[in-house]
Amino acid sequence: MAATKGKVVYNIYRALSHGLSPFLYLHLHLRKLRGLEHPLRWPERLGRPSLPRPPGPLLWFHAVSLGEGMSAIPVIKECIQRRPDLTILMTTTTSSAFEVIRKRLPTSVIHQFAPIDTPSAMDTFLGHWKPNAIVIMESELWPNLIIGASEKGIMLVLLNARVSTKSFKRWSGPVLLPLISLMLSKFSLIAPLSTMQAIHFQLLHAPPFVINFSGDLKYVVEEFDMCEGEIRSIEDLTVHLAHRQVWMASSIHKGEEEVILGIHKVLMQEYPDLFTIIVPRHPQHGKEIADKLWREGHGVALRSQHDKLVGGTNILVVDTLGELRHLYRLTPVAVIGGSFFPSLSGHNISEAAAAGCAILTGPHVGHFSSMVLEMQRLNPLSVLQVSGGLELEEALRKLLSDVKILEEHRLAAKQVYHALSSGIVGNVWKLLDFHILQRDLNLKGNKDSKLG
Repeated sequence: MAATKGKVVYNIYRALSHGLSPFLYLHLHLRKLRGLEHPLRWPERLGRPSLPRPPGPLLWFHAVSLGEGMSAIPVIKECIQRRPDLTILMTTTTSSAFEVIRKRLPTSVIHQFAPIDTPSAMDTFLGHWKPNAIVIMESELWPNLIIGASEKGIMLVLLNARVSTKSFKRWSGPVLLPLISLMLSKFSLIAPLSTMQAIHFQLLHAPPFVINFSGDLKYVVEEFDMCEGEIRSIEDLTVHLAHRQVWMASSIHKGEEEVILGIHKVLMQEYPDLFTIIVPRHPQHGKEIADKLWREGHGVALRSQHDKLVGGTNILVVDTLGELRHLYRLTPVAVIGGSFFPSLSGHNISEAAAAGCAILTGPHVGHFSSMVLEMQRLNPLSVLQVSGGLELEEALRKLLSDVKILEEHRLAAKQVYHALSSGIVGNVWKLLDFHILQRDLNLKGNKDSKLG
C-alpha cells in the first residue's frame, strides 16, 4: 500500500517536473547571465554531456557543493587506488565548488555539472554515462535521479547520509513520506554520519539492513599541494602575522560579522597588536564587509584584491575560495560561523581541529551537533561552544591572555581529530566493496563491461 502511494506521488512529481522544464531551462539561462552557472558548460545541467563515456565499468559520485565534494575526494582516490579499472565520474552543482574541486581531483576523474532533476535531463544523462553505481553524498535525494537509476538497474549508495531537522519533519508528513520511503528502498547502502541520523533514516522507512556505519567523512582532511603563487601568498601572510595575536572567524554568514567586528573593536583596546581574519561563507559578502570597515576607518585588507598588509592593517577579509585549510595553520584560534543565529546550522570544524586551532562555535550547529558532542566527549577542551557574543568575547580574552590555556585547547583539538579521523576512508571502501562492487557483475573486477 505504501509503495503504491509512493509511486502515485512520484508520478505526480515526474509530471510536474516535466511540465516545469521550460521554466527551469529559462532559470538556468538567467543563472548563467548572473555568473552562477559555467558560461560554456551550463548545458551539462540539462544532461547534455561534454565528453564521451570511456569503455568499462563506471562509478558516479555526486556532490552538490564544495563541502560534500571535498568529503568525496578521499573516497574517490581510494577507489582509484584499489580498482584502477574503474572510471570515476564526479558531478557537482555549483560553479564555485567546481573551481576549487577541479584542482584537487585526480586527473583520471571525469567532471561534469550535475543535471537538474527533470525526466529529460536525467534520462539523457543516465543514457549517456550508463553508470554501474551512483554514490550520492549526504542528502541529495532527487526522485527522477533515484527512481530513474533504479529502473535502469543502477545500484545506489548514500554516503555521509544526513537529513536536517527541517527536512525530516517535512519528509515525515503524510504526503511526502510514501515518496521518501520509495526512494530509500532503492538504495543498496546508506552510511549515516551519526546514530541520530541512522534513526532518522529508519523512521523514514529506509530498510534497516542497508544502514551501515563507516564514520563521518567530514573528519577526513587531506593535504593538498599549493601552486607557487599560493605558497608565496601564504608565506607573506605568515611573516606579517609572526609577532601578532591572531584569531579567525570562518564561514561567517550575513549578520554574524556584526558580532565578530564588535568583539574585534573591544579586544583591540586590550591587545593593540590584535589581528582578525574574517572568512565569509559566501565570497561576495566579503566586499560588503570590507567596504563597511573602510568607511569606519579600519585598517582592512581584502584578500581577492591582493591588498598589502601594512603596519596599520588589523583585519583581513578573505573573499576567496579554497584557502581555508591553509589559513587555519596561521591562526591559533578559530571561531566557526554559521552558528550564532537560530536560522543557521553550523559548519565543519574538523579542518580547524586538524590544523591544531583552539575551536569556538556558537549554539546553533545543526547536523554538526554530533561532531561537536563527539569531540567534547573525548576531550571537553577540543571545542568550546558559547551561547552568544558576550560569552565568545570572554572565551577569546581567556585564550589570548594565557598561552598555557591556549596550548591546552589547541593540543586537545588536534589529538581528538586524529582519534576520530583514523580509518574512516578504509571503512567506507570496505562497505562500497561489499555492498556494491562485489554484487554487480560488471564491477566485480572484470575490466570488460557490457555497459562499455
